[in-house]
Amino acid sequence: MLGLAVANDAETFQRMREPLAERGIRAEHVSVREHVTRLADPPFDPARFDAGFVFPGRLMEGGVVDAFLDVPWVNNRAAVLRSRNKAGALATLADAGVPVPETVYVSNPADENEVRAAFEAFDAPVVVKPNSTTRGVGVTKVHDADSLDGVTDYLELVHDYRATGDKSYLIQEFLPEAADYRVMVLDGEVVGAVRRAAPDGWKHNVHRGADAAGVALPDELRELAVDAADALDVDFLGVDVLVTDERAVVNETNARPTIDDEQKYEKGFYDRLAALVERTAEQ
Repeated sequence: MLGLAVANDAETFQRMREPLAERGIRAEHVSVREHVTRLADPPFDPARFDAGFVFPGRLMEGGVVDAFLDVPWVNNRAAVLRSRNKAGALATLADAGVPVPETVYVSNPADENEVRAAFEAFDAPVVVKPNSTTRGVGVTKVHDADSLDGVTDYLELVHDYRATGDKSYLIQEFLPEAADYRVMVLDGEVVGAVRRAAPDGWKHNVHRGADAAGVALPDELRELAVDAADALDVDFLGVDVLVTDERAVVNETNARPTIDDEQKYEKGFYDRLAALVERTAEQ
């Protein structure tokens, strides 16, 4: 039986373990997170594994796990970084002809007048978001330039800590009343989609309480999501699509997406996932 090292021990691991076992793949959780680890004595047997599933989100810990395992990954470190860097991902998508929201990238410390000028080029409100965070952390809607100053002052305080690493953020157009979809692309095919809606407010992140209902997407949105995954060269990708009456844009992507309940995926999802794992193990 093929051994798969899974870095995520939450919903993803619990949901995938049995369906993959039925297809000849033994999934086991591996991690050094929040542990004291002797580098000469791995906390798991590396010889049991043929591939890894999604490089760990804490990259330094991931580097240790990767060194222990020495196996190919479904979504390796480079793939995770390409998606996590919001500005880099949006620039790559735009260059590939994939529609994205109007966005300005700000690298701190930046000239205050230039930041204000960037804000004033938009129709308020705008969305301000840290470049590298996930799960909607730090994403704010700003209605006026004075409020923008307050938000950027706070970001500069946070960025003063050297360990933060990424000191940049985005100023992005706000699309009111946009429908919010998370589309899952696996090995070049759409395998499921949900429409996300928050009971209150405008943030539709499931980790912050939004509901996610499975939907059947029209062909044009399926093609948009596949084009995004192809442009970023990521095999297993969550693609966030915002749809208004006028247009559809790719807002963000996630190369470490949570695997949802099986009923939210199209038939054959786990067959496709198993095939991708097997192909990865052969690399």
